[in-house]
Amino acid sequence: MFNPDHLRYFLEVSRTGRLTDASRTLGVDHTTVGRRITALEKSAGQRLFDRTPSGWRLTEAGRRLVGYAETVESTLIAAFEDQTSDTGSLRGTVRIAAPDGFGAFVLTPKLGVLRDKHPDLDIELVTATEHKSLATREFDIAITLERPSPRFVVTRRLATYSLELYATEEYLAAMSPIRSVDDLRGHTLISYVDALLDVAPLRILDSILPEGRAQIQTNNITGQWIAARSGVGIAPLPSYIGAPDEALTSVLPGVVSVERTYWTVVPRELTGLARVKAVDEFLRSVVTDEQHLFPVPQ
Repeated sequence: MFNPDHLRYFLEVSRTGRLTDASRTLGVDHTTVGRRITALEKSAGQRLFDRTPSGWRLTEAGRRLVGYAETVESTLIAAFEDQTSDTGSLRGTVRIAAPDGFGAFVLTPKLGVLRDKHPDLDIELVTATEHKSLATREFDIAITLERPSPRFVVTRRLATYSLELYATEEYLAAMSPIRSVDDLRGHTLISYVDALLDVAPLRILDSILPEGRAQIQTNNITGQWIAARSGVGIAPLPSYIGAPDEALTSVLPGVVSVERTYWTVVPRELTGLARVKAVDEFLRSVVTDEQHLFPVPQ
């Protein structure tokens, strides 16, 4: 007989590809997950996963079932939210994953607006320059610099922005003149720690100065910003960080400018949640109000 509870185990294995990873999320032993999947396959009358040395992969029947299972999951989550929330009041927690620049300089200063509108809603903001939180789906809504596979998530373009080179007037006056991009090779450049960076769009120096090397490397944009405004060297910074800072001046303005795009990402099963919708709407208002971000028409 079909047991709807088996779908929880099916979905988690479909997302992680491994029994051990799914078991950690579900809080059960991996053998329990395996038994549940086997029972579901017997009920369905066909194999839902191919077991391979590299992990469990969905069969064609499994891929067809994913959409139906996610609909059931989303409906149950929305129903629980409706029963545990007061009318007109949003409760619970929303975890937002964001690149460090957007999270620290754009989003954090505006969280008071969201707090005023939804005082019973708790916000967890996780900033990073790596794909770990996306790979493990440890978020309710994410802002990313790359569009992930739409297999288990809903994505849309949020906004574009530009990056330019910034340094202090004091640093530039003390060093050799910069008349062309190639002159940058004689200067101290500031960027991310190359060995720790797995987000391709953040490799800004590769776009500006091929084969260029940053002598000062930090794992977050805040460190780069502070280094630049302290006169250490030249950093490629989003214009929403560099332009408003009176301690910084643009280097090679009109010559060096790199455009990037922010995407919003929401797990499919969470798209119907009122609190996730509210945060998504809030993000759209944030980028609309930010002078150096350019919202993408929907």
